[in-house]
Amino acid sequence: MKKSAFYSGVPKKTKITCLEVFMLDISTMIYRIPALLFAITIHEYAHAQCADSMGDPTPRYMGRLTFNPMAHLDPIGALLLVVAGFGWAKPVAINASNFRNRKEGMLKVSIAGPAANLFLCFLAAFIMALMNRFGMLSDGVYRFLLWMQLYNVWFAFFNLIPVPPLDGSKIVSELLPPAMAWKFDNVVGQYGFYILIALVFTGITSMVINPLASGYMHFVNGILRIIF
Repeated sequence: MKKSAFYSGVPKKTKITCLEVFMLDISTMIYRIPALLFAITIHEYAHAQCADSMGDPTPRYMGRLTFNPMAHLDPIGALLLVVAGFGWAKPVAINASNFRNRKEGMLKVSIAGPAANLFLCFLAAFIMALMNRFGMLSDGVYRFLLWMQLYNVWFAFFNLIPVPPLDGSKIVSELLPPAMAWKFDNVVGQYGFYILIALVFTGITSMVINPLASGYMHFVNGILRIIF
């Protein structure tokens, strides 16, 4: 009997919260840790590569143009992601004054990370469906690719939340008029970390991200059904 070819959004049997995505479960660590490293690495590398292509060599000088996860991990943030459900990676340092067009550069760099996660999510679903189609999908590979999809789709939409220091806040800041952008960065930015903690632990992030993640996965599944 073939396994489900790909992750099809939030399972109906249970409501997955933002915390439950990252909760410590020893039995699944062998699949979750590599998937988490992939999600973090591709996200930060995409920021770095985009900034470099837009004219800012800062990420290159800082050694961030690499797929080595150790260059992108913050030890404390990564540990908290695994055991507590809330953490962070090492931010990619950029110098916006090096961009040929500052606004365009900031917008593209901010979007690059979440976009890369969505692409990796699609790629994992495609590989799962392809292997399933030819009867090559083992249980271990299935579980790994499932977590790849789950982590990446959640990383993408979580980082698009418009609260500093997440990518979504940088996108909003660039789209606001200068005076409003300054107030947003300096007023909201002061309390961004605390706002994020409140959003995560009250479940508000789940209420926002669940339908977005589910909608994206339904879109991916629709494409894969056409292909396979």
